[in-house]
Amino acid sequence: MRHAFQWLRSLVFIVQMYLMMAVLAVFFTPLAILKRDYAFSAIHTYCRWVRWTAGWMVGLKTEIRGEAPTDEVVIASKHQSFLDIIMITSAVPRPKFIMKKQLKWAPILGYYAYRIGCVAVDRGKRGAAIKQMLADVKSGAALPGQLIIFPQGTRVGAGETKPYKIGTGVLYRETGQPCVPAATNVGVFWKRHGIMRHPGLAVVEFHPRIEPGLELNDFMKQLEDTIETGSNALMREAGMKVGV
Repeated sequence: MRHAFQWLRSLVFIVQMYLMMAVLAVFFTPLAILKRDYAFSAIHTYCRWVRWTAGWMVGLKTEIRGEAPTDEVVIASKHQSFLDIIMITSAVPRPKFIMKKQLKWAPILGYYAYRIGCVAVDRGKRGAAIKQMLADVKSGAALPGQLIIFPQGTRVGAGETKPYKIGTGVLYRETGQPCVPAATNVGVFWKRHGIMRHPGLAVVEFHPRIEPGLELNDFMKQLEDTIETGSNALMREAGMKVGV
C-alpha cells in the first residue's frame, strides 16, 4: 500500500512539474524574446519550483554541496536523471549545456536552450561533433557562463558504469578554462526511466576545480577519478551498496 501511495504521489508530482513548465513558458517567453536575462529567470524559477515541490510532494529533498562556480568554467558532471540537470542549473547564474542535437526541437526546452546559449551536438558523428562543439563555443554561439557537459555523454543509472568520452578533455584543453567536476547520487531516488520518485536526500556536490594546463590523459584520469569516487560516496551515503 505504501509503495502504491508513493507511486501516486510521484505521478501527481510529475504532472504538475510539466504543467508548471508550460505555465512559466507562457509567462516568461514574451519577456525572454525581448531580453535574454528573462530566459535565465524563467529557468531558475522553474528549477527552484521543481526542487521545492519534490521536497514536500514526494519527500525528496535536495542539497548542493561545495562551491558552485559563478565565473567562466566548464562543469563536468555525472548525469543520472533529469534531477541533476535541475539542481546544477539552479545553483549557477548562467548555465548552458552541451546537449544532444535532438533537444533543439523539443517544445519549450528547445527555445530556452537556444536563448541561453546551449551548444547542440550530433552524438552519432563523433569527430565532427567535437569539431562543431569547439567551433560553436569559440565563435560565441555559446554565450558567457558556466558550460555544463556530461563526460559520459548520456544518463548513467546509479551504480552503472560507462566510459568517459574524450570530448570533455578536448573542451578543457581548447577553451583554457578551469573544469569543475560535479558528483551526484540523484539516480538513487529519481531513476532514468519510470514514474516512481523515492524519498531521501539527493545531492549534487561540486569538487575543487581542475585548473588549465594538464595533459589530456592526466586530465581525463583526474576527472573520472574525482567524479566516480565522489558519486560513489554520495550513493553509499544514500544507502546504496556501490563501489566496494
